[in-house]
Amino acid sequence: MTEQIVVPPPGKPTSYSRVTLSRIMTAVDVNLYGTVHGGVLMKFVDDVAGASAARHSGGTAVTAAIDEIVFAEPVRVGDLVHAHAQVNWTGQTSMEVGVRVVAERWDSAEDDPIVVATAYLVFVGVDVAGNPRPVRPVLPESPVDERRFREAEIRRAHRLAKRRAIQDHRAVS
Repeated sequence: MTEQIVVPPPGKPTSYSRVTLSRIMTAVDVNLYGTVHGGVLMKFVDDVAGASAARHSGGTAVTAAIDEIVFAEPVRVGDLVHAHAQVNWTGQTSMEVGVRVVAERWDSAEDDPIVVATAYLVFVGVDVAGNPRPVRPVLPESPVDERRFREAEIRRAHRLAKRRAIQDHRAVS
C-alpha cells in the first residue's frame, strides 16, 4: 500500500489575509449598562477572523478556539467600529488570526480611532465533508509580521501544554 503525500498549497503573504469589517453600533447592540454588549463584539471579531482565515486558506475555515479576547474600552451606540484581521501563523491545518477592533466615537469624529478590543482566534481549514484539510503557509512580510508569527507559536505552545496538563490531571482523577 502506498502512502499518499499531501503537498500544502503554495504560501501567501500576510497582507493577502488582511480583512477589515466596519459597522455602526446601534441601540439593538446595547447591554444593560448602556454600552455595546461584549457578545456583539465577539461575533464581530469572529466574523472578521473567519473572513481572514477563509481568504488565506482558500476555502472554508471554522473557529476552533478563541485563544484570547481583551475588551480595552467600552463601545457606545453610534460609534463606527472597524475590526481588522490577519493570519499571524499557520500549521498543517490550523491558523491563528489576530484581530484589532477600533472605534471612531460618534461625538468626536475628528479624534483618532481608539483600540477597544484585541483577540486571537484559531481556525481550522475544512473540506466539504467537514474534515481538516491542509492550509497554505503564511509568509510574514515585515518585522511586525515576524513578531506576530513568533508570538503565535508561543500561544500555541501554551495552549497545547495546558491541554496536556488537563488531560494528565483527568487521567489520574
